[in-house]
Amino acid sequence: MGFREQKKLLEELKRFENKMAPKDLEAYKMFIKREKDEEEFDTVSMARLKELHQKYFANRPKPDLSKYFKS
Repeated sequence: MGFREQKKLLEELKRFENKMAPKDLEAYKMFIKREKDEEEFDTVSMARLKELHQKYFANRPKPDLSKYFKS
C-alpha cells in the first residue's frame, strides 16, 4: 500500500509545484526522483510527504450553491 499511496500523493501535489515554498519544492523534487527510481519511502519521508500534501492539497468543502437559486 505504501508505494501506491506515495504515488497518489505525489500526483496530487504536482498541480501545486509552482506555488510551493523553495524548501518544500526542494523536498518535493527529491521525492519525485526517489519515486522514479521506484523506491518505497521510509516512515520519516512518508510523514514529510503527507505533511506537504496536507499543507498544499486541502480538501475544501464545496460551496452551497442553493442560495443562489430560488426553488
